[in-house]
Amino acid sequence: MIELSGKNLTVQDVGRVVFKQEEVFIALQSREDVIKSHQAVEKIVEEGRTIYGITTGFGKFSDVYIDACNVTDLQINLIRSHACGVGEPFSEDVSRAMLLLRANALIKGYSGVRSEVVDMLILFLNKQIHPVIPQQGSLGASGDLAPLSHLALALVGEGEVFYKGEVHHAGEILSQLGIQPLILQAKEGLALINGTQAMTAQGVIAYLEAENLAYKSEKIAAMTMEGLNGIIDAFDESIHVARGYPEQVATAERMRGYLADSQLTTKQGEVRMQDAYSLRCIPQVHGATWQTLQYVKEKLEIEMNAATDNPLIFDDGEKVISGGNFHGQPIAFAMDFMKIAIAELANISERRIERLVNPQLNNLPAFLSPDPGLQSGAMIMQYCAASLVSENKTLAHPASVDSIPSSANQEDHVSMGTIGARHAYQITQNVNKVLAIELICAMQAVEIKGTGKMATETKKLYNEGRKIVPSITKDRVFSKDIEACAEWLNSSFS
Repeated sequence: MIELSGKNLTVQDVGRVVFKQEEVFIALQSREDVIKSHQAVEKIVEEGRTIYGITTGFGKFSDVYIDACNVTDLQINLIRSHACGVGEPFSEDVSRAMLLLRANALIKGYSGVRSEVVDMLILFLNKQIHPVIPQQGSLGASGDLAPLSHLALALVGEGEVFYKGEVHHAGEILSQLGIQPLILQAKEGLALINGTQAMTAQGVIAYLEAENLAYKSEKIAAMTMEGLNGIIDAFDESIHVARGYPEQVATAERMRGYLADSQLTTKQGEVRMQDAYSLRCIPQVHGATWQTLQYVKEKLEIEMNAATDNPLIFDDGEKVISGGNFHGQPIAFAMDFMKIAIAELANISERRIERLVNPQLNNLPAFLSPDPGLQSGAMIMQYCAASLVSENKTLAHPASVDSIPSSANQEDHVSMGTIGARHAYQITQNVNKVLAIELICAMQAVEIKGTGKMATETKKLYNEGRKIVPSITKDRVFSKDIEACAEWLNSSFS
């Protein structure tokens, strides 16, 4: 089990909870912090103090005072009115991550919610009850209001949930499991929806997949090097140390390891003096992607452990401050940066695919065809890769440069970070398919060159890959091969 403290959750922890369904529990000190924070809210209500979101309306209605007798209605009205998400729902993985991240933020003790609220989030998580949350509708400032409202609706028994592979009304599942829906008290509705957990959850899922693909792209590229008799000298450590980027040095080291005992690679001058950039510059290009991923991971882990609602409560309620921690700008920038970096893995991969299938650029059969002319072979696979790469270029346009005012211009600058995170995830899916195409083509190329001459590491990948995609002995519906290979790449190989 994973202990939540609101301080040290990592992306790897999120992966364990989301993908391996590891259960979580709340640290004792964090539970005490939640209790103290809620007591401060109770005192504010009893004293009739005017505090945003506790005894006032929201957004442009922040100057409207709400009587103590109406504070519970205020919170449920907030959830219902803000549940305006549209479009296809986030995956269950993202929904699960949102539950985890919202709980982790609330237990920091600045939000004023009862323990029951956090316990309900944890209960949903551990029993794998996942709110149905539409993907579209968040501006990424004032928090992910619409997506998180749909999450909160499930907690009060009014929304929909995924449960055991099917969509149900939340109230039905809670009744079936003997769970009482939450009845929101002062500030609790606002605390549940004022945060960046939709963009951060989708961002973490995209990051984990991107990291996975970044490693796999190198091993696939190593096999392409063999299929094209690439020049190993370009990965010599001295070149990369001379430039000084650690990520570039590390990528070159991995490439040397993958190709250590290959008889298919060449030395400079044996076949040609230099390779094209898509082969020669693998450490420089892939290494730069790794630099970006490290930046993204750092920002995600800060945000995952941040208090992002408003207002925040300090000093046992003596200091309650309205601020802007819900603004998603840090994650918006990180997601836009990751989009560009991951798209580049597909850009350079597609250029390697072109070198594998173009007879003017290699000494292989045209389009890797078993019978050129009669059989088209991998010709249209390259078309597919080119299409995916082009689509990525439009998705990589930064979402964070846009802003549209909302709430009667009270909220006059927003991040669009959730759009950026959604697009980052879409790009990773496209990159996955481009890499699958490169792997299919690389396997065919090394087969032609002689698999007995392959390096130990790339031969392992070849043997596993051939269990998924058989050799191209005649034309067939390659769409199925690409999808099967892409699905396999989403899992791990050694």
